[in-house]
Amino acid sequence: MSKTIIKIENVSKQYKLGVVSSKTVAADLSRWWHKLRGKEDPFLKVGEANDRSVVGNSEYVWALKKIDFEVKQGEVLGIIGLNGAGKSTLLKILSRVTTPTTGKITIHGRMASLLEVGTGFHPELTGRENVFLNGAILGMSKQEIKAKFDEIVSFSGVERYIDTPVKRYSSGMYVRLAFAVAAHLEPEILVIDEVLAVGDAEFQKRCLGKMKDVATAGRTVLFVSHNMGAIADLCDRVVILKHGQVYKMGPTEEMINEYINHTLHVNLKDSKTLQDTTLRRGSGELRIVDVRLQNIENTTQTEFEIEEPIKLTVQCEKNSSVKEAYFMMALRSSVSREIVSSTIKHNISDLCQKQSSFAFEMNLNPMQLNEGIYELYYWLGSSQNENPYDVLDNLTTPLKIKRNNNSTKFSGYSLLNSNING
Repeated sequence: MSKTIIKIENVSKQYKLGVVSSKTVAADLSRWWHKLRGKEDPFLKVGEANDRSVVGNSEYVWALKKIDFEVKQGEVLGIIGLNGAGKSTLLKILSRVTTPTTGKITIHGRMASLLEVGTGFHPELTGRENVFLNGAILGMSKQEIKAKFDEIVSFSGVERYIDTPVKRYSSGMYVRLAFAVAAHLEPEILVIDEVLAVGDAEFQKRCLGKMKDVATAGRTVLFVSHNMGAIADLCDRVVILKHGQVYKMGPTEEMINEYINHTLHVNLKDSKTLQDTTLRRGSGELRIVDVRLQNIENTTQTEFEIEEPIKLTVQCEKNSSVKEAYFMMALRSSVSREIVSSTIKHNISDLCQKQSSFAFEMNLNPMQLNEGIYELYYWLGSSQNENPYDVLDNLTTPLKIKRNNNSTKFSGYSLLNSNING
């Protein structure tokens, strides 16, 4: 059985809002006086949870609150959650960038951290000099760094610029070299924040492969990312953080579905959200104002069993003269972000020419999809497809497909029925 390499016990982190430091002389004296008398720190009794969706009243906030879990040697642990959930704060505490307000962390082994672009790099030094500097910071000897130097530079792909000051590097070049150093100097624990999003697709793929190699060699990886495909491909277990606390922890696929199903919902009827979000685009000449998925009994729902028929009802409003209009729907995997259904374009030109507000129905064939959660993609436009009228990409509650006792798992695609009723 693998030994525990990281143990986090009742870890909390409190910040005071509106100041550079969380401490003042008065606060320090108060804490010292309470500690001298064997009393609890008075500032641990105040503060609010790190919930950005509500207006707080306290000047103290708990970025993390009572975090407890263990990480085994050789495990790849994913940490996911919305912005502000406490992911980066947790990694900074683990990397000893900051200290916890309460709690204890036990780490066995040397740790390499990549928390932001160019961590540990000096902008005035060349790439070559920074490799040795960063390696020394990570606790490596000069001989160890020399032995790995050529491999680091080759992996980073910045050979041509290795003797150029890194202040002239792009953010992508920074990440390439920083990750190459952290991954090749053989730490027992590798901690990576969302920085890989800066790199291009080819480098991200290479990094994921390297992290798999690191884990296979018996070393441990803690990986924070909003890329659910990377999390699913790499991680053994996943922790979901919510408002600075551990919301759930478990197998990767189960936790990703939980996260997407309960955390990433957006209400289509909130017109302000639809107008402000970057996920909705189009000229606005024709708009989707309501979308409903219904069962054969016309009950609106978002959860269906495999092979259960689904009826789609779409309501549209026309804001200007439109002579031609087509509607398209597709399903996208919430994990890989790839389209997993056949997409058929339907002509609704007659409907939009007759009235400014109209609705139509589409019957979807039984959804022969693996159980899971699927994001919904809707498109309105002309046959020219140059400038769509309206595009909704994952702006409605995802579709959940679940198995029943009689269904068999089928790894196929669904076909939309071209039958439209206005």
